Amino acid sequence: METSPKTRLDAVLRDACERVDAADAKALLAHALGKSPAWLIAHADEALDDDALGRFDVLLRSRIDGQPVAYLVGRRGFWTLDLAVTPDTLIPRPETELLVELALSRIPQGAAASRIADLGTGSGAIALAIAVERPRCSVVATDASEAALRVAQGNARDNAVANVQFRHGSWFAPLAGERFDLIASNPPYIANGDAHLAEGDLRFEPAAALSSGSDGLDDIREIISGAGGFLADRGWLLLEHGLDQGVAIRELFEAAGFVEIATEQDLESRDRVTLGRRR
Repeated sequence: METSPKTRLDAVLRDACERVDAADAKALLAHALGKSPAWLIAHADEALDDDALGRFDVLLRSRIDGQPVAYLVGRRGFWTLDLAVTPDTLIPRPETELLVELALSRIPQGAAASRIADLGTGSGAIALAIAVERPRCSVVATDASEAALRVAQGNARDNAVANVQFRHGSWFAPLAGERFDLIASNPPYIANGDAHLAEGDLRFEPAAALSSGSDGLDDIREIISGAGGFLADRGWLLLEHGLDQGVAIRELFEAAGFVEIATEQDLESRDRVTLGRRR
């Protein structure tokens, strides 16, 4: 009995690419089959059985309904890491790698005594990326969500990262009495009610990790005003933020007494990270 051409992998994928983005279709089909995207290329003429077609159809329909690919497959690559993600965590994005790059440039190679904090760690992406590149440093990652911390702890285990400690609590609350050479954070920075919150993947991500006050800066104000009590002398604070917030955030850094303040742009020439140094 001949196999229907419609069940061939390449035909199934071609049809899916007419309904969703091609990269999304490939990622979902690979996940449904338990294979890598590269495997799809080498097996384009292979026929899919009903079970595989059913799994892929469920994933495809969910993506058409708007659900993020990262949540559907449960994974997202960031830096050199393969991370588990769930609806309890933000989806790590490539632009956040700029924050990691800037942090690493301020942490000397081989600096065993350096202490770093990542506030609002979510999946653990920032903390784990820094820890992997600076294995002799001590990293503390905090989050107000216990569910997010469980995901981050699992990612540390899966990626064999041992120099990160995870603590439950909002921003600086779990860090009482401690000082750090560098504090990094990708906090909520979208204004409450912003139209973007009802679009794309943002509709499915945790609201508390996305928006913060009428101008999006409530949590950023709290972090900047409190950071001085947790930074070592000449310690750095680095914050990711929205493309139109650089000026306002630099003013907040200045008001808090920071020096060497600068806003760095991402690959699309958009303001993305503002940083400053404690006097």
